Amino acid sequence: MNKLTVFYLEGCPYCRSAVRAVRELEKELPAFSADRIDWIEERRNADIADRYDYYHVPSVFYQGRKLYECSPSDDDAVIKAQMKRAVETMLFS
Repeated sequence: MNKLTVFYLEGCPYCRSAVRAVRELEKELPAFSADRIDWIEERRNADIADRYDYYHVPSVFYQGRKLYECSPSDDDAVIKAQMKRAVETMLFS
């Protein structure tokens, strides 16, 4: 089963927004389940995070390709839209 990889940091408000978005997407997209995401906390898994090219979190990858990297200007609506786009890429590719 294909999965998304999401890098996050504990306590990050943007990452909390991404988690909320995933919970909402589980209700909105019947084919999607949150168990299709590998959440990787970058401080605890620096060895894994160092293999990926990103600066901000949350950052979402699918099959090694970056689909989304949060920007400090992203609000909840942007984060949800980008998480939805990433989920749909995974589901329909």
